[in-house]
Amino acid sequence: MATKISTTVRLPARERLLAAAEALFYEEGVNAVGIDKVIAHAGVAKASLYASFGSKEELVRSYLLMRQEARQRRVTAGLQQYETPRERLLGVFDLLGELMAQADFRGCAFTKAGLEARAGSSVRDTCDDARKWLSDLFVGLVRDAGVDQPAQLAQQLVMLYDGASIAAQMDANPQAAASARVVAAAMLELYLPPVSA
Repeated sequence: MATKISTTVRLPARERLLAAAEALFYEEGVNAVGIDKVIAHAGVAKASLYASFGSKEELVRSYLLMRQEARQRRVTAGLQQYETPRERLLGVFDLLGELMAQADFRGCAFTKAGLEARAGSSVRDTCDDARKWLSDLFVGLVRDAGVDQPAQLAQQLVMLYDGASIAAQMDANPQAAASARVVAAAMLELYLPPVSA
């Protein structure tokens, strides 16, 4: 169960609300957590939530944007350790494996929130934007690895990435990313042009 935010260092109400949202929404789900629970966890007045975000939907959207920015920074920094385009492409699965190894891993926050969101809502749009970023990341990495028409392989790798994330969560299998990496390497070899003698 998530613990209450420490008030030793007094953060602004907006930051405390986002920290509470991060802890509660990811652990328990967006729809399962009521606004009163977020407010109590953050240790703020209800008026602070509405002054900072205006609605629960905007709080959820802001939480997801914060997670997406953190993911982009983590992936961008993590991929810098790899030297070749092929290593960078497969390195995405290594980075996913590092995430899965964390004790608080609960799957993809965007998949979970997207499934709970209404079609056309700002939350769903934010999840769709995060999904597009992941797809674009794979398209670029596949292209850099030397595949002429990268869209098809990129789509397949996104599905593999999703499957690994779900297996890690649902099956309590932290090795799912390593298995997905092996499959991704084999798939990449099928798409690369043959090496001329």
